[in-house]
Amino acid sequence: MFDRSVAMQSFHPVWAALVLLLCSSGAWAADSGMISFTLDFPNSAPEHYSIKVEPDGRAEYESTGRISQDSEDRDQYQMDFRFSDATRARIFQLAAQAHYFSGKIDSGNKKLAFTGMKKLAYSDGQRNTSAEYNYSSLAPVQQLTALFQTVSATLEYGRRLTYFHRYQKLALDGELKLMEDQARRGELAELQSVKPILQEIYDDSSVMNVVRARALRIMGMNSSSNAGN
Repeated sequence: MFDRSVAMQSFHPVWAALVLLLCSSGAWAADSGMISFTLDFPNSAPEHYSIKVEPDGRAEYESTGRISQDSEDRDQYQMDFRFSDATRARIFQLAAQAHYFSGKIDSGNKKLAFTGMKKLAYSDGQRNTSAEYNYSSLAPVQQLTALFQTVSATLEYGRRLTYFHRYQKLALDGELKLMEDQARRGELAELQSVKPILQEIYDDSSVMNVVRARALRIMGMNSSSNAGN
């Protein structure tokens, strides 16, 4: 029979101290919090969006603004999706490298062009930290910003495709061509998040075959490996 007291006696004090340190520092719960990214950029499309990421990869996206740069139609958009395991792990790894945004992350360079006010935040049972910035010289923050922006670009394609499929089917061809070109250049990430609308377009026999074929090709792409690179 297994003797627990013997096992505890043989547990080296150094290892015991290490376990206690890891537990107390939260190192075993690096992915236990929620991370969010928010961008506000007036007169852009969208002018506001936020992405919230749960520890298991579940995410919520919200955006507000014009449907596209050349449209005056405005709406609010919200969708739930799930990050791929690789991207989820990368997000939490970069957040840890950025010390969970607990200090100043803006470069402070007033000569840089304004590219939108951004905010990164982290919260769990032990900390609740956030920081705002226009531009950061910290590599982990730069990589997180690029990652979330490419994800937003993908989700905004989903937003526009949903709108065009319902109201302007003739606009689908040009939109999907742009999307396919960007995906091939590695400028989009987490394409699986918009697969439902792509599938709807492909299944719609009233849509031109060339458009349906393009939607099918995009569904066959995998861009998640590009995130954060």
